[in-house]
Amino acid sequence: MTLQQLRYAIEIANSGSMNEAAKRLFVSQPSLSNAIKELENELGITIFERNNRGISISAEGMEFLGYARQIIEQTEFMENRYTGKKRSPIYFSVSTQHYAFVTDAFVKLMKESKVQEYNFSLREKQTYEIIEDVRTLRSDIGILYINESNYKIMNKLFSDGNLKFTPLFNTNPHVYVREGHVLAAKERITAEDIHPYPYITFEQGDNNSLHFSEEMLSFTQIEKNIKVTDRATLTHLLLGSDSYTVGTGIMASELDDAGLITIPFDSKEVFSVGWIAHKDRKPSEIMSTYIDILNDLVSGNVFKLESFLL
Repeated sequence: MTLQQLRYAIEIANSGSMNEAAKRLFVSQPSLSNAIKELENELGITIFERNNRGISISAEGMEFLGYARQIIEQTEFMENRYTGKKRSPIYFSVSTQHYAFVTDAFVKLMKESKVQEYNFSLREKQTYEIIEDVRTLRSDIGILYINESNYKIMNKLFSDGNLKFTPLFNTNPHVYVREGHVLAAKERITAEDIHPYPYITFEQGDNNSLHFSEEMLSFTQIEKNIKVTDRATLTHLLLGSDSYTVGTGIMASELDDAGLITIPFDSKEVFSVGWIAHKDRKPSEIMSTYIDILNDLVSGNVFKLESFLL
């Protein structure tokens, strides 16, 4: 087993494709494939499972990659310390539900990072995809919420994927509307208040279940419903109409909260927003820094934790 083979395996996991990894590594795909096969044969495990749709990381592979990343990081640290050799770019990836504060934390990470070269990814994804990204090591952490309605399903998915949920803050649902909305002057909003207006929700694709919904409220009878896939579209619709959506109540970004307000919804239900990561994977320095930034941004929104949390 060589350090080069470890780097090959890590790059394949980062790119999600043998062909793309070969391009980034400047090697032929057959050479890369043979190097991984030799590594798998030597260790007696299957790191990548091959199928008609490409490759996926096996359970053994996820454990192996966790160790491989630590070895490469420590090797590069020693090379940089004692030989002055330039370190490889730092990789860090986040998959998240559509939260402005996550983006704001990412911006702050970019500004504060002293790393000379990095390859960061920020993916706003559907809920099930977030869990899959973290489970398969495509992302270092995932950010989503759990509540009394979905915690059994979510905790099972976390357990099956060897993932741990760590709370950032707890909140009650809030309604987002434009400043000139008829409901803007209300101190609290009820289901009867918002019934006549269009409800904007995020599309969840094939996993369109209430358990994976991003919105913190699900109504049994909605006459006007609009599905979107990104925050920019949602914001434009909210600003240009009498529609509404439901979320955490946090609007950390100056760009996203211009012209919008949040009003508490009349509900006692508690939602815990937090991050997931592999239980057995030691957080990298950049990941720890990002989590610290997240905690700083939401520090004013931490409420009492409820018993449904892991």
